[in-house]
Amino acid sequence: MRSIYLYFLGALALVIFPLFALAHSISDEDKQRMLDSGYIQYVWLGVNHMLTGYDHLLFLFGVVFFLTTLKDIFKFVTIFTVGHCLTLIFATYFKITWNYWLIDAVIAVSVIYKGFDNNGGFQRHFNMQSPNLMRMVFIFGLLHGFGLSTRLQQLPLGEDSTQMLIRILSFNVGVELGQIAALIVMATVLAAWRRRQSFKQFSYLANLALIAAGVYLLFVQLHGYQHDVNGETFRFPIQEHLHTHEDMDIKNATDKSRNTL
Repeated sequence: MRSIYLYFLGALALVIFPLFALAHSISDEDKQRMLDSGYIQYVWLGVNHMLTGYDHLLFLFGVVFFLTTLKDIFKFVTIFTVGHCLTLIFATYFKITWNYWLIDAVIAVSVIYKGFDNNGGFQRHFNMQSPNLMRMVFIFGLLHGFGLSTRLQQLPLGEDSTQMLIRILSFNVGVELGQIAALIVMATVLAAWRRRQSFKQFSYLANLALIAAGVYLLFVQLHGYQHDVNGETFRFPIQEHLHTHEDMDIKNATDKSRNTL
């Protein structure tokens, strides 16, 4: 029985743990490394961006959750990859962008959608068949690629068109390498879990957790968007907001230290 719950907790960890990663944030240090390093740094940043990209990982987890064969996994991951490669390369090269908080909010909706679909939400609540999965995975792949592009455009890519294209492609290669690594872990955990009776018992709960994670991410992105466009008038000035979070961190740290005494 203990091993059953370990498989279940391992699967849920793939859903919940990435929420604590600071995905999509590109620090000043990262930007400076781009200026000081070659193309390999863009590859590494792409790997890191995917492995800490909670929204991308959650969506992929939902896509492969019920896929039982390598053929199906390859088919759906390939169509997702084609989608996000197209918008990542095209939008970045031609400098097509949008507010990254909003595009990440839409990506959060894709996570909600996949969990809802996995739990038979369309059949249960709308008495209809789910939309074509291949088509939806491709559409969401386009959206995820656009989200990656908005972040990549924050980096120095150079003015020379050839150099810029090579940097974009290098970043994209890194994204694909990171995606492959994440998928190996996901597929391995899910394959082991499916052999257990607990998969049938807890798969519905796992996808509810996926929906909850998507809802959480959606509100985080919308909250960030409000601060981005209305930083001085949204609830209270942004500097006061930062001080409030800092005070909360100090209070939490103080409370923890008292509990250990």
